[in-house]
Amino acid sequence: MTIVQENKFKQLLESENIRALGIFMISLGIFLSLWEIGANMELFSQGMPTASLTLKELWWWITNPFFNNGPNDMGIGWNLLTSLRRVAIGYTMASIIAVPLGILIGISKIAAKAFNPYVQLLKPVSPLAWLPLGLYLFRDSEKTGIFIILISSIWPTLVNTAFGVTNVNSDYLDVARTLGASRWRTIFKVIIPAALPNIISGLRISMGISWLVIVAAEMLLGTGLGYFIWSEWNNLYLPNIIVAIIIIGFVGLILDQIFIFLEKLVSFGKQ
Repeated sequence: MTIVQENKFKQLLESENIRALGIFMISLGIFLSLWEIGANMELFSQGMPTASLTLKELWWWITNPFFNNGPNDMGIGWNLLTSLRRVAIGYTMASIIAVPLGILIGISKIAAKAFNPYVQLLKPVSPLAWLPLGLYLFRDSEKTGIFIILISSIWPTLVNTAFGVTNVNSDYLDVARTLGASRWRTIFKVIIPAALPNIISGLRISMGISWLVIVAAEMLLGTGLGYFIWSEWNNLYLPNIIVAIIIIGFVGLILDQIFIFLEKLVSFGKQ
């Protein structure tokens, strides 16, 4: 690509980004306006908070995130950190298991046939179905939350890793054999780099599932963003529930953007 073509491409991209931002801001304004009007005119369910009240509460919580007046009166920042800690531990453990096992399944037909029944049996199980079992086994909310994250997020990474390894271009493997590369060298220098885009995609999906599951599980675990939502529901104060939903979505967006960046790093120039 010449310098002129590159400059034109950058200008086009900047123009698209500006237009996309403009459409987003206009649609957001329309949505908030309809929400405000509908709530004031009681077009929704009785007690539905207005957009202005919800945004006011959101601003208060994000400017006072770390107060601590007891177990049931903590800033949303502490609950967020609790949820992120559980996700980080459970997700890391799941990744440590899923990536090597996925590579093994991808390079060995025997391993694929041996482990496939476990994958097909456990993958469809709802994450919340594991919650009672986890509470019974561990008798601890922290360990139970981590267990549910692990058992729920392991499958997308494992399946995507195995798929990526299985579908490595055969030409790469032929060249490695021609050059006399050992089995381990082929795995680490050829197979894993070629499968990285699929591995990162699996990790991205697993992170999304982890963040989705922990909030639901925490409604019964006593701390975290999920418990914050449940507590505000018991108080029948809907604005704080919506505030928590916005924060959950925003954090999920940030986590997803991190993996989008990683996918670009391992795309080898492909867009």
